[in-house]
Order: sequence, then C-alpha cells, then structure tokens
Amino acid sequence: MSGNRSSKTFKPKKNIPEGSHQYELLKHAEATLGSGNLRMAVMLPEGEDLNEWVAVNTVDFFNQINMLYGTITDFCREESCSVMSAGPKYEYHWADGTNIKKPIKCSAPKYIDYLMTWVQDQLDDETLFPSKIGMDPPSILSPCAFDAFLTGVPFKRNFMSVAKTILKRLFRVYAHIYHHHFDSVIQLQEEAHLNTSFKHFIFFVQEFNLIDRKELVPLQELIEKLTTKDR
Repeated sequence: MSGNRSSKTFKPKKNIPEGSHQYELLKHAEATLGSGNLRMAVMLPEGEDLNEWVAVNTVDFFNQINMLYGTITDFCREESCSVMSAGPKYEYHWADGTNIKKPIKCSAPKYIDYLMTWVQDQLDDETLFPSKIGMDPPSILSPCAFDAFLTGVPFKRNFMSVAKTILKRLFRVYAHIYHHHFDSVIQLQEEAHLNTSFKHFIFFVQEFNLIDRKELVPLQELIEKLTTKDR
C-alpha cells in the first residue's frame, strides 16, 4: 500500500454503517475478493437482495475511484486536461438534469468534480441508498416506523436506473485515467491497484448488465485483455 493511497482521496470517503446488513455484505465481498477469483467475487450471494448488493458495491467503487483519482489530481489540471476525454475520439460533456440541464463542455478536473459531487449526493440520499437495513432500530421509533425498520427500508423503483447512471459515469473516470494519466499511475507504482480495481468493476457491471457496451468502447481493448483469461 502506498502512502498516497491511504492518505489522499478526492472526496470524503462514503462509509457504510457498522452493524448494518450492508456492512456485513461489504465484508463478505472483501473476503471473497481475497480469494483472487473476481468472477466469483461479484456474484450475488445466495439469498441476498440484488438492489442491496448493487448498492454496497456502488459505494465501494465510488470509494475506490475516489482514492485512485486522488492519487493523480496533481497531474490532472485545467491546463493539461482542458477537456474531459478518453483519448482523441471520446469527449464527455457534463449535465446532471437538475443544476446543469444542458450538457456543458468543461475541463477534466471540473467534470470529475461535478461527477463525484453528484455521485456523493446520490449515495447520501437515504431514499435512494438506504443504509439502515439490518440495523437495530432506535427506541424512539413509532410502532409503524418500527415495523418498517424491521422489514428494511425498501429501495425506490428507480434505484437500479440511478445505480446504472452512477456506474456509467464512474467508468468515465477510469477511462480518463487510463488514456491520459497512466504514465503518472506507473510513476506512482499504482498500476496493479488500478488494474485490479478496474477489473473488479468491469466484472461487476458485466455480471448484472449495468453499463451498455457502447459506453465501454473507450476501454474495449483493455477490457478484453483484462477479462479474456478469466472466461
């Protein structure tokens, strides 16, 4: 582990509450990852809820990308990365549908700041990403709220749609790093960490068909290289 990785993140880390069912799921995921078999690590554990599994992993990927981008922010500047792109063919314009409705062209650091702030807002929204599932209920809850707590906070109908948008946008950060900052990643001796993180991410989105193939085209060759031997 490098000093950079442990001490620097781009945005505050999103924590899953200890004692919650999601915390247990995260520990399960980490333990399975330790086996080295990423294909098996991403599979839905038997008897678990798909929405909750996607939620836990989405938070984890946000934290991973947060750390990875945090290590190279000194190299990703307005002057050198004046456009958010993934190589010469792919350029991304930012819109979130709320604050910025019409896509705007901006630098990579500005785009990624918009993106990670937007993701953070989604993850902090308890109606979208309920974190209290499986925790002991507070004693002050009313009988109706107590029952709701015991059965778990249901995920909203649009949860999977939001999760797919989050993952699609997080992919763009990987794509920018690989296309424009991989030399810096090598210089920092972070390439093994980046490759493992991205491989885990790709296996996960492939397992549950969470990102359209056309969105993955900027890193298609790398994806094939990283995943072929595991098929």
